[in-house]
Amino acid sequence: MTSRVTAAAPAGARHRGPILAALMATMALSAMDNTVVATAIPQVVRDLGGFSLFSWVFSAYLLTQTVTIPVCGKAGGPGGRKPVLVTGTIVFLIFSGLCALSWNMVSLIAFRGLQGIGAAAIMATVNTLAGDMYALAERGRVQGWLSSVWGISAVLGPALGGSLAQYASWRWIFVINLPVGAVSLTLIGRFLHERVARARHRVDVLGGLLILVAAGSLVFGLLQGGVAWGWLSPPGVAVFAVTVVATALAVVVERRVPEPIMPPWVWSRRVLAGSGLGAVGLGVLVIGPSTFLPTYGQEVLGLGAILAGGVLATMSLGWPLASSQSGRLFLRIGFRDTAVIGSSVCLLGILIFALAPQPAGAGIAVASTFVLGFGLGLLSVCTVVGPQSTVAWEQRGVVTGSVMFCRYLGQSLGAAIFGAVFNAAILRRLRSAPPALQGRLPHQVNAVGTVLGRPGGLSGSAVGAYLRQAISAGTHDVYLGLAGVAVVTLAVIAIIPRRFETTAGAVADHPGE
Repeated sequence: MTSRVTAAAPAGARHRGPILAALMATMALSAMDNTVVATAIPQVVRDLGGFSLFSWVFSAYLLTQTVTIPVCGKAGGPGGRKPVLVTGTIVFLIFSGLCALSWNMVSLIAFRGLQGIGAAAIMATVNTLAGDMYALAERGRVQGWLSSVWGISAVLGPALGGSLAQYASWRWIFVINLPVGAVSLTLIGRFLHERVARARHRVDVLGGLLILVAAGSLVFGLLQGGVAWGWLSPPGVAVFAVTVVATALAVVVERRVPEPIMPPWVWSRRVLAGSGLGAVGLGVLVIGPSTFLPTYGQEVLGLGAILAGGVLATMSLGWPLASSQSGRLFLRIGFRDTAVIGSSVCLLGILIFALAPQPAGAGIAVASTFVLGFGLGLLSVCTVVGPQSTVAWEQRGVVTGSVMFCRYLGQSLGAAIFGAVFNAAILRRLRSAPPALQGRLPHQVNAVGTVLGRPGGLSGSAVGAYLRQAISAGTHDVYLGLAGVAVVTLAVIAIIPRRFETTAGAVADHPGE
């Protein structure tokens, strides 16, 4: 295997710009995929069925992405960033094509899970390379450029995904990844070159498998609890027991192996631990609106797929706007105080929706989502650039992978928890319906989407109105949960010291030629 990897370009090299463009194009794969899929979920459900399973379209993707990000971050150290990035992009494109060929919800979930492995390599290496290329004073600005990808994707993704879902087929939302991927691979192959010094290393296979089992069983138990089985039923207890045992074994293994995927020192340093916990909160705050707001817009507010996607797009418009200014802010007041401001703005954005008269209108949803995105933009830059700036090149891949692991673990947990909250709220409404509607309502959450999407059926009747109220109640419960997460995130940010040493990671390594 390989050890120290350096790039050939000096500071200010002419190829640094094209490499940044390549990183932005590659990141656009993951960014656009999320926004497009979220917008088209109602049409996917109507075509494939499985309303109660649709959260798994996000959870499976996020779960595999989460558990493989530390592996990709570790591999991008000794093996170089480029091979990991190229391989991940190819894997992502292959399973994007297979997602387009899905024949039922289970097959779509399976292909999305495998697609998430490619996304893990993309997200871990793109952010690490950004840290390699630029010095501390420039990283905030560069993260703003990378975040702008999410803003552009948020505008193009929902519009394109909504148009395809409404006028063609949702299957095309996965096909559009292919030309974007071709562009990114071309730029990476032409402009990104590294010098590699050879050395032998040991791969932490057991640690990676234990992390996979621990995270996978946790998310599976949270998503199925209260829906497929009771929380305290034998299956529920068994799943969470597997989580506890696998987590304990992973801790033991990571302490003993010479080159752990998740080194213990990541959690023994206040800066890294606080940033990791903040990244978990950020992930949870992102996934709630991304998963449920498009369905709320279409089924409750009666918006078309394009307009419903536009509501969600405002999150990623606020995000790059804030992240572009985050660098100036943290250089003046520090990473911790900038993250505190970001968390506070996130809480404000969530409360705009949660405290509004229900059902909240489109204007309220737009304002809430934009403010939330602005807070996330401040928080996201601090939780990546801050930890990167405390370590040297050799540890940067591990630290970036750990932070991204925490972020996507938060998204996985958020999708599972809020999926359970959403389904439980609808099921509660179905069971407590007025007697006049009891016999006409579906008995399972899985059938709600089918009833509302049935042309000329019950969608415009009292049954349809009651089901829309149930979806509204479920979405409101999700936002109440998001408010609690924002408060906890604000509290854990206090773990980070107000000022900390950044000398070790302040210098760039300048990939280029």
